[in-house]
Amino acid sequence: MSVAVELPRARETSASALVYGIGDESALADRAETQASPKVNNDGPELLHLPFQSDSTLLPPRFISKQARTGTVDEKPPIAMSSGRSASQSRAMPSMRGAEYEKVGESGVSKMYKFLLYETASRFYLVGSDVMDRKFRILKIDRTAECGHLSIAEDDIVYTKEKMNETLKTVDDGNKSSGGLKLKSSTWGLLGFMKFTGDYYMLLITKRSQVAVLGGHYIYQIDGTELVSLAPTSSTRSKPDHHPEEARFVSILNNLDLSRSFYFSYSYDITHTLQYNICRERRTLLQDPPSSPDELFNDMFIWNHHLLEPAARVLKNTYDWCLPIIHGFADQATLSIFGRTVYITVIARRSRFFAGARYLKRGANDLGYVANDVETEQIVSEMLTTSFHAPGPKLYANPNYTSYVQHRGSIPLYWMQDSSGVSPKPDIQLNLVDPFYSAAALHFDNLFERYGAPIIVLNLIKARERTPRESILLREYTKATEYLNQFLPNDKKIVYKAWDMSRASKSRDQDVIGTLESIADEVLKKTSFFHNGDGQPDHTKIQNGVVRTNCIDCIDRTNAAQFVIGKLALGHQLHALGIISDTSIEYDTDAVNLFTHMYHDHGDTIAIQYGGSHLVNTMETYRKINQWTSHSRDMVESFKRYYNNSFLDAQRQEAYNLFLGNYIFAQGQPMLWDLSTDYYLHHSDPREWSASARKSYIDWYTPSHLAHRTLPALAELDGSASKTSLELLDDYWLEYYRPLALSSFTKIFSYRMNSTLRYVPFQSTQESKYDMSPFYVRSRNEQETPEKHRHKPSLDSIDLGEGSTSLSTPTLGIALPSWRHTGHSDSLSTNQSMPSEPHLGSQEIPVSLAKVISGSNDPKEKSAIAQWTLNQFVLDSLNPTVTKSETDEYSRYISHPLNLPLVVSSDTAATPIPEFLKYLESVSADRLSNFHATEEDIAEYAEFLDVGEDPLTVTDADGPKKRYKAYKQWLLKGKSLFKQSRVDP
Repeated sequence: MSVAVELPRARETSASALVYGIGDESALADRAETQASPKVNNDGPELLHLPFQSDSTLLPPRFISKQARTGTVDEKPPIAMSSGRSASQSRAMPSMRGAEYEKVGESGVSKMYKFLLYETASRFYLVGSDVMDRKFRILKIDRTAECGHLSIAEDDIVYTKEKMNETLKTVDDGNKSSGGLKLKSSTWGLLGFMKFTGDYYMLLITKRSQVAVLGGHYIYQIDGTELVSLAPTSSTRSKPDHHPEEARFVSILNNLDLSRSFYFSYSYDITHTLQYNICRERRTLLQDPPSSPDELFNDMFIWNHHLLEPAARVLKNTYDWCLPIIHGFADQATLSIFGRTVYITVIARRSRFFAGARYLKRGANDLGYVANDVETEQIVSEMLTTSFHAPGPKLYANPNYTSYVQHRGSIPLYWMQDSSGVSPKPDIQLNLVDPFYSAAALHFDNLFERYGAPIIVLNLIKARERTPRESILLREYTKATEYLNQFLPNDKKIVYKAWDMSRASKSRDQDVIGTLESIADEVLKKTSFFHNGDGQPDHTKIQNGVVRTNCIDCIDRTNAAQFVIGKLALGHQLHALGIISDTSIEYDTDAVNLFTHMYHDHGDTIAIQYGGSHLVNTMETYRKINQWTSHSRDMVESFKRYYNNSFLDAQRQEAYNLFLGNYIFAQGQPMLWDLSTDYYLHHSDPREWSASARKSYIDWYTPSHLAHRTLPALAELDGSASKTSLELLDDYWLEYYRPLALSSFTKIFSYRMNSTLRYVPFQSTQESKYDMSPFYVRSRNEQETPEKHRHKPSLDSIDLGEGSTSLSTPTLGIALPSWRHTGHSDSLSTNQSMPSEPHLGSQEIPVSLAKVISGSNDPKEKSAIAQWTLNQFVLDSLNPTVTKSETDEYSRYISHPLNLPLVVSSDTAATPIPEFLKYLESVSADRLSNFHATEEDIAEYAEFLDVGEDPLTVTDADGPKKRYKAYKQWLLKGKSLFKQSRVDP
């Protein structure tokens, strides 16, 4: 729990000097320009507290949000506290009254999590606050700077709420002549600054949603952004016709949907893996060196890196104000095991290097970066404690956190596919043959740097084809790994495994899942996984190396293979946490079903980002359990992928190149839309080759990257030091537990998270028939009644004849007298609802099929049992039988007590029904005398009784009669093929 410390206040100075001392401009500049009415973004975050309102007399009403005026309270405030330390060196600043702390980095705020953007005629003021709205900082952005230049002034002073209100009121008074100070928008964060042809823009986050929580730190998805121009509204530079190409660049940028699959965190480094973050923090506690911003985040996965560069040139503390974002996938779900809660988190990070659409980005560039490079991490943690720390406190030593990392990426060769034609599968071309495989060498050296050794390559492309396409890359990729392995140490060589997964999935005598599971078992033995701990070597593990999976697109087959490997890793992680006694989990359990859905969403997201459509072949396809309806879905997804690749990928590629900074506008250079190819935007300049030193073709790797990785030791801290370090380094308490915030269960992320409990049928739990374990195998025939078991013997209990043993399976019905009871009952009640099984008669199963029923996985024996079942079904159809239970049910139906005799006369039955007699007694003569019929009713009734000699013939004279009006309407309006209902014979 954090402890508030009262620090001495600085000396007092005037509020106006405080504000205008931020930059070099004077207050007169603010008064000189006019101010137009700002456009307020109503989609922005609603504030829980009014951060700058301590007294209603301090601020004018336009400063007060609608929520504060009406008294409403937001239940989801942006409450977050940074775990990172300020990376900047504090500079000497004059002491001022109103500063709670003298300098940022000593004890003050280093990062902000809620922002309000104010504007005057000449400046923007971005005011950031901490979690509790008690400490504030100011960032001033000049709107009158020269076109193409960014002028930002950062203040190191941390202010209290009262002094911040006085400061804003002073700015408002100083700009009365030009419109004053107005609130433009409220925002969750600043993504950076970018320009196209003239003035800069700043990109703000206006909407967000929680998707995961790790160690008490939330991970958010961006749901809305706003691009704000820094040009003054009164200047001609803000007009669209100032540069005619500006609007087109903005339109191209809008083709990149930043509200889908972009993620950020205020206090957790999502650009690195959990293993890297824990090891870095533990190493920092031992050595305590000052960290620079470049070391805090992985530059490879920061997708707004181009937007952060202008801020980094003018700000000392770039990441105090700007948020790094990743592109990929993030999801989290809960595994409930009889009161124990386990979080499963899947995070996928897409590389910003050589990023693009499917056919436009293939293979690798000359820097060693490959297309569709995605790092997938699965984190399994038991939530006995929230933070990354163990009791003591032992910082970053919580033994309840485990993780496993996989990698996917295009084949690291120079190859391409020309999608300009109409063929859905263009030919593969090796456009450059490098005998030294320089691109592959750079790529694998980068993998060694990120993950260590060994690197296991799982190549799933086709080996045999009528027209060679993928097989061309197979041969070249095999030669590349053989060449590179010549120079690696024996224990650090690249493990290369090639397997034609597509051919195996179409073959009846090959088990795709079984083969992948054997490969996964070999992979886990070589790489292990990360398991944090408090220093005991028996309980801690570190992952060394990674499995690199690829097919031709790194989408369908790759996702299925990664799921199987991840499923086995999940079993090892749960075993390490003490959840299960074994390291394997069966299919069709709630835990695996939940994990399957997460990986299916993960694969769909990656497929949309790279290929333009969802997965075509899912896990059901490779397990061969998909329904016939999935074939039509596969066809639709294939067509969507072909359409996007042919017509929409070029627009997405332009948006990628503009947002990532691959293309930067320059006078005299061609426009982005005029480029015939973007090849030179993603490859190094050939003119630089002669100036740079060429790397050795033999010593292509860095020896230090092959070193074995270990978990750093724990730092020994005394009581006072540990308490201070925990508050400064990782104050997760305020972010996760949200003190002083009004919350409800329906809006707490941990409560709304997807869970295995949602798979539990409520009625079965009330009837005590459901096993609550998420590791229990669910099947369609998991419930049987003893009665039907006797009359309709199934494969579970068949007499195999002399010399054979009866086969039995455990009873699947579960008796749950209480929510904690999990014992299996020996029998089920007779009134239990069961699905009926096909009647097998007295036919005995051949002895040769007994092995199949008892668990043999031989495909030939499985086909034999299928043929026997078909023959038996035909035999039962030709010789139908009725069981005793069905006979009793029919007898009960025909003797139903509501069976009434037909009324053929006015006489009542000999034994009338009591209910009928009661009805007759209720109708009295007095009530009958009240019924009166008009002459019109009598005439209509007489007309109804008048039936002609040929009642089936309708004449013209019958038209006006009431009985034929409906028939006439049907002849005129309703006689249509599409309106007639089918009449069953």
